[in-house]
Amino acid sequence: MDFDFSEEQEAFRKVVRDFARSEIAPHAEAWDRDHTFPVDTVLAMGELGLFGLPFPEEYGGSDSDFTTLCVAIEELGRVDQSMAITLEAGVGLGANPIYVFGTEDQRQEWLPDLCAGRALGGFGLTEPEAGSDAGGTRTRAVLDERAGEWVIDGEKAFITNSGTPITSLVTVTARTDAPGSARPEISTVIVPAGTPGFEVQPPYRKMGWHASDTHGLTFTDCRVPEANLLGTRGRGFANFLATLDDGRIAIAALALGTIEACLEHSVQYAKDRNAFGKPIGSYQGVAFKCADLAVMAATARTLVYEAAWRKDTGRPFKQHAAMAKLYATEGAVTATRMATQVFGGYGFIDETPVSRFYRDSKILEIGEGTSEVQRLIISRELGLSADS
Repeated sequence: MDFDFSEEQEAFRKVVRDFARSEIAPHAEAWDRDHTFPVDTVLAMGELGLFGLPFPEEYGGSDSDFTTLCVAIEELGRVDQSMAITLEAGVGLGANPIYVFGTEDQRQEWLPDLCAGRALGGFGLTEPEAGSDAGGTRTRAVLDERAGEWVIDGEKAFITNSGTPITSLVTVTARTDAPGSARPEISTVIVPAGTPGFEVQPPYRKMGWHASDTHGLTFTDCRVPEANLLGTRGRGFANFLATLDDGRIAIAALALGTIEACLEHSVQYAKDRNAFGKPIGSYQGVAFKCADLAVMAATARTLVYEAAWRKDTGRPFKQHAAMAKLYATEGAVTATRMATQVFGGYGFIDETPVSRFYRDSKILEIGEGTSEVQRLIISRELGLSADS
């Protein structure tokens, strides 16, 4: 494995870092305070080419590798998790399933706007009573053969990018088996925004990610064309599990950015803040916290980019994706707690970035598979049965 990024990737990192520092960082605290989804900034991210990174040029993408996408998510995560998750979900959960599993007609219809960042797509998997247990899906899609339409009824919960002014679609998992079937058949259907019977619920009141768009969704006699089936009927569950493997690396990259931000802010504050006549960084109690943050960042970086490298080179990466997500996300929660401690009372004030990082980071251990699910995946990859 080559630990060096290419010259193009390093140049790209600088472009994204400069954008994040100039266009996101100055406004992140206000967006967080006011629970504002900054449409103009998201559109600017699209103009920068971030949403099209891993997709072919024929759909408006730049045909970059997955590692480059992780670089972009990492850099956004250093200043604002809300914008980082908007990119991660827009690419990995909105556009990628259509690119990987869609027909050419579906790709031509949806991908150009998604790749350009003119539109966002949502990923409707989680339900009020089915999260990591996606097999417990209750949303149902019945094919009305005479009308040539899928009729969808059900609910989804905690869906990112599902209710923004530029949301164009939500891809949902639904049971398509006959009622009473012994084994559920789960398929995936594209539901365009604004479809009658598709209702976006009011935004959640959340602990963090205040500038990220998150809603519950309700489907009541919602009809979409039969051609909106995404992938093979009955393969929706398997397809979304494969999508989540990619997403776990991307979430780990976001967590890495958070750890790096905590390190950067803590070291600077340790140099600037004086107590008992000298900088607090001269005391072991603070200096050792910064040292631990540096180790945490280096370890997370290795796990994240090894997993991304394995994906880019066609090697098995399921276990590595789970390990990267597990370590980096739990590390981000620890890092934000440590950074808040370094900042003392100022770390408890919302205007301080580390306070926002602290509130934002907890969801990283939950979204796209909890830490417990990651441990289950790793255990199974080791050949262990860890179901009980």
